[in-house]
Amino acid sequence: MVEVLLDRVDGQEAIVESDCRPESPTENSPVNEKLSPIQEFYYGQSIFITGGTGFMGKLLIEKLLRTCPGVTSIYLLVRPKKGKDVHQRTEEIFDDTVFAKLRDEQPKFRHQIVAIAGDCSQPNLGISSQDRATLIREVSIVFHVAATVRFDEKLKLAVPINVRSTRDVLNLCKEITNLKTFIHVSTAYANCPQSVIEEKFYDPPMDSDKLIALMECVEDKLAEDITPQLLGKWPNTYTFTKAVAENVVKKQAGDLPVGIFRPAIVISTYIEPTRGWIDNLYGPTGVAAGAGTGLLRSIHCDGSVHANVVPADLAVNALIACAWDVANDQRLNDKSHTDIPIYNYVATDNPITYDELKEMSSKYGLEIPSCRAVWYYSFRNNKHRIVHLFFVYFWHLLPALLVDTATVCIGRQPRLLKVYKKIHKFMDVLNYFSTQEWKFTNERLHMLMSKLTFKDREQFYCDIRKVDWNTYFETYIRGIRVYLIKDPLDTLPQARIKWQRLYWSHQALKLILAYIALRFSWTAISTLFDFLYPKV
Repeated sequence: MVEVLLDRVDGQEAIVESDCRPESPTENSPVNEKLSPIQEFYYGQSIFITGGTGFMGKLLIEKLLRTCPGVTSIYLLVRPKKGKDVHQRTEEIFDDTVFAKLRDEQPKFRHQIVAIAGDCSQPNLGISSQDRATLIREVSIVFHVAATVRFDEKLKLAVPINVRSTRDVLNLCKEITNLKTFIHVSTAYANCPQSVIEEKFYDPPMDSDKLIALMECVEDKLAEDITPQLLGKWPNTYTFTKAVAENVVKKQAGDLPVGIFRPAIVISTYIEPTRGWIDNLYGPTGVAAGAGTGLLRSIHCDGSVHANVVPADLAVNALIACAWDVANDQRLNDKSHTDIPIYNYVATDNPITYDELKEMSSKYGLEIPSCRAVWYYSFRNNKHRIVHLFFVYFWHLLPALLVDTATVCIGRQPRLLKVYKKIHKFMDVLNYFSTQEWKFTNERLHMLMSKLTFKDREQFYCDIRKVDWNTYFETYIRGIRVYLIKDPLDTLPQARIKWQRLYWSHQALKLILAYIALRFSWTAISTLFDFLYPKV
């Protein structure tokens, strides 16, 4: 369980000939009658996606290929990693469970995928001149999804990936001969020092060019030392660099068809392509997984605060619709109107508090316990930090110390204290978001949804107001169990037996601790009484 929780083809270019591209549907063609406006927009287009190997990137690729017939090609920026070349990594991506439905419906979908060797941390995305020429010639729609989403990432790495790569993608877009739309994926919390976050630009914490130049010339140690001063009011390097990246878009966009998409906290899928799918432990998901396995018993969190969580599939549907909307934006036809459209995709219209999130997570977690649980569920949101720290010392660190001591005594390597060190570091970066609340506006997103036809509302369902959170969390918790903890539902009978044992062990431990506390209190009171009233 501990390991689970914590732990283009080389030299060959794929070129799509122009005469192989599907003909764009005309107004009275049979194809046009079958396609919705959004599907018609994507018909016959080639798309370039950065971050296609990530959580939202995979869902974006899957949804485009499965729902938008006639997409010519999807070009993916893929970097070699852990001794695996671009071809191997691309094959691994499409072996993922999230593509199972697409594999069944369109077995030959991989022919539409063109892997481009590159790296967002490198200048000009690390793309060869040959591949760059292909993208400029073939691509018409660009999604810049790539980012390092680690809140505590070092600035020396976060700036190239989150800031410089945005500038590099925009420079590429300026050369693309048939660009219809470019969408930069930001975050709803990029401007978190503001208490009210509207669908507009805010002043960045630092000029993007100066920040990029600074990180390119200073040593790693100096960069770490000056990071707190650079961050200022921003709580971490992720929100800081995403705020600067938005400024890159504002400065560099010019008259390009550009839009910014700001999703809130993206968690598992609601409906498609499979309910509850998720592949990361970020944010509330890590908390739910830790609590469900008995490792996490407290978090510093104001339960009355609204948890701004959004289902991943709805967020991706909204992203796809935003690209269509930007391409049809009147700004492109009216040069005097220069506002770049920004879409806040948030849960404002269907709020849920952290206490409600916890209650629904525990309700369904107790119904489907995991065989990988190390202790019975005992978790709470603690608004006051002092109370949270009490739980940390007595329910995290003390048991970890006892277990590690016993582990050493039997000649094995202690590890639980190290695990809790990572858990507490993870919780510390969440405190900022779980103890305060922001007011988001999303009028532009509402306007977008009002433009959708009935078919597009069905195909690209993104109305957060219609989400049934109770139904959602049932599949969310199942998804964590199956896709993250890697514990299939087949093991449920064994898990329930183990869960009963853990329950009674938990109750017995509480009785023992209560007895010890009473004995200690009685001894202390007796000693004090004898001191105050000594026997004559």
